[in-house]
Amino acid sequence: MQVQFYTPHILLQEFVNCIMVVHAEMKPGEVSVIAYPPTPQCSLFFYINDPLRVQKKGETDFVSQPRSVVVGLQTSRVVLDVSKSHKAVRVGFHPGGLHRLLGFSMVEMIDGSYDAADIFGKEILELDNRLQEADTFDAIKAVIEQFLLRKADGLKRALPFDKAMLELLRFNGNLPIEQVASLACLSLRQFERLSIERIGMTPKVYARLARFSKAYRLREKFPRLSWTRIAHECGYFDQMHFIREFKAFAGFTPGVIGKELEGTPLRMQADMRL
Repeated sequence: MQVQFYTPHILLQEFVNCIMVVHAEMKPGEVSVIAYPPTPQCSLFFYINDPLRVQKKGETDFVSQPRSVVVGLQTSRVVLDVSKSHKAVRVGFHPGGLHRLLGFSMVEMIDGSYDAADIFGKEILELDNRLQEADTFDAIKAVIEQFLLRKADGLKRALPFDKAMLELLRFNGNLPIEQVASLACLSLRQFERLSIERIGMTPKVYARLARFSKAYRLREKFPRLSWTRIAHECGYFDQMHFIREFKAFAGFTPGVIGKELEGTPLRMQADMRL
């Protein structure tokens, strides 16, 4: 699997964390169904080759995705059925970044994925065509940046809240919520209300998600690391708490997840940048 991360244009860096381009050719007989646990990052996906199919929690069928998809924060894992030729772009947003771009409450986006054409209009269809024509990763990144730069003119203004939540994310959720609220220059009640609007969930749930995601990504990247060491490095000091969080966000215990990863041909989150 080829993966390239790009630091976005300087004018995009206040709300975009990274642009990731990935290309994977599945070998005959390889398992194409891959679990994808939730991450603390809203995203904009573009599928350049064959479309992706997704199975959500509680559903039995896989649903084909549009060429371009806006994805809010997720609270449970999905299962991906990737194409034989999987080529895609993911724009990862800073906390509050997608809200600033779209302008509406992120609580509407929780556990949701939406056709980007329904949100951005015909411009997305033209963008999809240009991505089909781009023949290098650099060319793909340039097409995405041009689109985002046009949209940056209409951004909602940044708030101290956004930087405070970015700090919480950088500490993988391991900061007292009172301290983060203070960084945001808000009371706890104001902080919680703004968090629901700008990221879609309360700060405490977001902190839990950030901590879980760090633990899961460590195991994807370093499969020989013991779960005990991962739990300690991510701020879990109660083994049962660690197990409960994995069951809450990934649907299974760490032991089951570890065995699942052994048979996974693609590590979709191992190199993710938050």
